Amino acid sequence: MAERRRIVQWLVLLGSNANVSGFLNGRIYRGSLKSVCVPGLNCYSCPGALASCPIGSLQALISSYQYRFSFYVTGLMLGFAILFGRFVCGFLCPFGLIQELIYKIPFYKVKNTKTRLWRAAGYGKYVTLAVFVIGLPLLARGEMGIGSPAFCKYICPAGTLTAGLPLLAANGPMRESAGALFALKASVAAAVILGCLSVFRFFCRTLCPLGAFYGFFNRISIYQLRFDENNCVHCGACANACKMDVDPSRALHSPDCVRCGDCVASCRASALSAGFASRGQPKKFTQASGATAD
Repeated sequence: MAERRRIVQWLVLLGSNANVSGFLNGRIYRGSLKSVCVPGLNCYSCPGALASCPIGSLQALISSYQYRFSFYVTGLMLGFAILFGRFVCGFLCPFGLIQELIYKIPFYKVKNTKTRLWRAAGYGKYVTLAVFVIGLPLLARGEMGIGSPAFCKYICPAGTLTAGLPLLAANGPMRESAGALFALKASVAAAVILGCLSVFRFFCRTLCPLGAFYGFFNRISIYQLRFDENNCVHCGACANACKMDVDPSRALHSPDCVRCGDCVASCRASALSAGFASRGQPKKFTQASGATAD
């Protein structure tokens, strides 16, 4: 499962950012594909990006009644959410892969993220969604009907790392004009990188508004994690395998679960399964023999 997931993540990352010439000439692709949103967090302004980011597009529609994406973006995000839930985060988000790669770098690792402090920090992503993605764009509408994409402008580390830095490196005039706003975003990105070095998917846990949105749909999405209590031997292997600190036997539909499948792979009792549709009940587990039976 882990190897297949990694392959899918790399294919999504490379496929979403296949405009290689953009990195060389410091220009953003503005072709017809930009009218399409990818499911995960992938900055519109990344030189390699072929499509749009759903969060950036959502802010644009909120801030302007006349923006052409309006119902299209809302419907597309709801479609992704209802179909996948946070499976998008685990498999289809380029910045999710970047965070996982950063976490592999040898560095101090936080051993316990189940404390009250970390649980409280988890609400940060909902604050980001409510304030920076929805609230401020509603309040900051300009004279032309287009408000400020506050999340993209002030916070998004994906934009800074995959768009801001590559564009500044390849574009001299842009580099010379970088000022206090870019310094602020660079500071946020540096803090996120530091967090990702110590905590698995730090940004997903604490700040990502897209993850917050998809998390609302984990319970009802078509892609589901399924648990058969009759098979469970309560060994705790699934909880120990989860890098997001979710116990699927207790919180199967947790909004923090990114549907990576590590818990399913760790379950020797076949109590957990995942997929788009049920294919019958998992095989029964005989605790005495440690074998499965039909």
